[in-house]
Amino acid sequence: MTAAGPRPEPGPDPRTGPQPAPRTGPELREPDLPRTAKVRDGKALRAGWTTGSCASAAARAAALHLVTGEPQSVVEVALPSGNRVTFAVERCELLRPGRAEAVVVKDAGDDPDVTHGAHLTATVAWRPEPGLMLHGGVGVGVVTKPGLGLEVGGPAINPVPRAMITQAVGEVVDVAVRGLDVTISVPDGEQRAKKTTNGKLGIIGGISILGTTGIVRPFSTASWRASVEQAVSVAAAQGERAIVLCTGGRTEKGAMEHIPSLPDVCFVEVGDFTGAALRRAVQGGMERAVFVGMVGKLTKLAAGVLMTHYTRSKIDTGVLASITAAAGAPPEVVAEVAVANTARHAYELWEAAGVLVPAGLLLCRQVADVMEQFAGGALTAEVAMVDFTGRRIVASTGGELLP
Repeated sequence: MTAAGPRPEPGPDPRTGPQPAPRTGPELREPDLPRTAKVRDGKALRAGWTTGSCASAAARAAALHLVTGEPQSVVEVALPSGNRVTFAVERCELLRPGRAEAVVVKDAGDDPDVTHGAHLTATVAWRPEPGLMLHGGVGVGVVTKPGLGLEVGGPAINPVPRAMITQAVGEVVDVAVRGLDVTISVPDGEQRAKKTTNGKLGIIGGISILGTTGIVRPFSTASWRASVEQAVSVAAAQGERAIVLCTGGRTEKGAMEHIPSLPDVCFVEVGDFTGAALRRAVQGGMERAVFVGMVGKLTKLAAGVLMTHYTRSKIDTGVLASITAAAGAPPEVVAEVAVANTARHAYELWEAAGVLVPAGLLLCRQVADVMEQFAGGALTAEVAMVDFTGRRIVASTGGELLP
């Protein structure tokens, strides 16, 4: 993206004291983060299988039972890579003539996945017309909002799992000749979905059938990033022109209280993926981005770091010291902040020196400049710093987020 020029600095504000000199902005960086963790406590972590893989295996087992009349205990399916893997079948039975059902239990490996242990169930039945019709049953969410790349009113079964299920069944039955209805269900999917963001995304009544590779990588950050981007896309698809990026659950609740004019879909728990969220917001035609966070994340963003995971970025106390000086703090406080142990330590030093509000405001303004620069001037940014409860705004660049 092309960088926007620095925005003009405001005039003196009696609440904040001296203003910093105009800046050209820091170098913007968005360091990559390993997509998975491979080792924990010295032991190799075990990969698992996506709901999409398990659903395709269950569908194949049910189709085989329907065709051969024999229950299946093990089936083999193809992953998107072309590799073929084997799944144990928990249950496989003929419900009645022309209708079979099979269950594969999801093994997420060593990933703390909310769907680990879920019973992915496929019910397969002959249909009078050629073709394969894929349905969502009990425990599979229904899409109620645009922006997910799925038909509104249809089941939350993503494109890659759809293709895997189609291939798995198509290897058993030529559906161009004899049609099949395939229904994927998850008996306790609605309860499991309560631990996900499906409700906010407009997926109701159950979980999503997901996966792009068929494999669950332990502690995947790729899925986290994807969920952030998806949340922004859903808001944009509904015509929303503002997105509120919050660093965690506490800040999200606080932001919702402070900006009641926006619907819940506009609030995204962005974690470390501010750059990814901003990029998706620009792609979606959004015009305004609000960032709400605590001093640590704000300090990293002020330094131009758009992916703020602790393994990829450190607190730059030089940024904090410069802000401290611009806020009018005595030289000894500036020196203390320059060697502060943490951003929270600097926050406490600001508070003790009576410069918390002006320093916080300068920090917020610097973050807003970085966000607008990263977005190539395509949107305007507002920033608020909250205290460590996540609910009280200490300083902000204005708009609806006044402290």
